[in-house]
Amino acid sequence: MATKHENDDGTVLARKEQKLKPPPMYQVFLLNDDYTPMEFVVAVIQEYFNKDRETATQIMLKVHRDGKGMCGVYPKDIASTKVELVLTHARKAGHPLQCVMEEA
Repeated sequence: MATKHENDDGTVLARKEQKLKPPPMYQVFLLNDDYTPMEFVVAVIQEYFNKDRETATQIMLKVHRDGKGMCGVYPKDIASTKVELVLTHARKAGHPLQCVMEEA
């Protein structure tokens, strides 16, 4: 849609409105390993992805059964921050839990 503005000299200027594309979104996944306790994974999902216990347990089971489970979809900077927070928390707790992001 173009809007029209008139200059002082009577010239009409047409300006096209820019359409902004939404930012690309990224899926954040937890990856399965044979060492991180299931209860720790549930707690991480609840704390960093704001899921209730039942939802967190379902995601944890998907990670366990399928090798990875999606915890959420976010803009790039938020997804990146969540990955770093989860990895830092897991390392401090002595667990090898992996968290990755992929463009949705």
